[in-house]
Amino acid sequence: MAQSQNNGNKKEHFVLIVEDSPVDFEIISRAFKRVEFSPKIHRCEDGDQALNFLVSSISRESMTGKPLLVLLDLNLPGTDGREVLSTMKSDKVMNQIPVIVLSTSNNENDIEFCFSVGADKYLKKPISADEFAETALTIKKF
Repeated sequence: MAQSQNNGNKKEHFVLIVEDSPVDFEIISRAFKRVEFSPKIHRCEDGDQALNFLVSSISRESMTGKPLLVLLDLNLPGTDGREVLSTMKSDKVMNQIPVIVLSTSNNENDIEFCFSVGADKYLKKPISADEFAETALTIKKF
């Protein structure tokens, strides 16, 4: 189920987190708080939901804004993260949105695939709270 955390501004850019694990979503959210980064966050729990949300938010950009960044899990139910990434990076509007892939996979083929279609960064899960905080700080500076 999609969830949004709104801090007030209707046309604010936001971070889209595509993550089916509630635990991993909570770790990411806490890492953002730890580095005092509090963007509006929208969560999608599967690839189909993410693609529908992206198409919808981009078509309504004048009213709602568009994602500043997408944090994308590769192993999602239904449409997986690889397909979400491929679809995003083959679209003339979505391909401008930075994507950081978060995955349990350390498979070189997955990593090469993600970079070949346009991922901006690939992070292996699980990473420590300190590593998530460091990543959140990088995102904050982005």
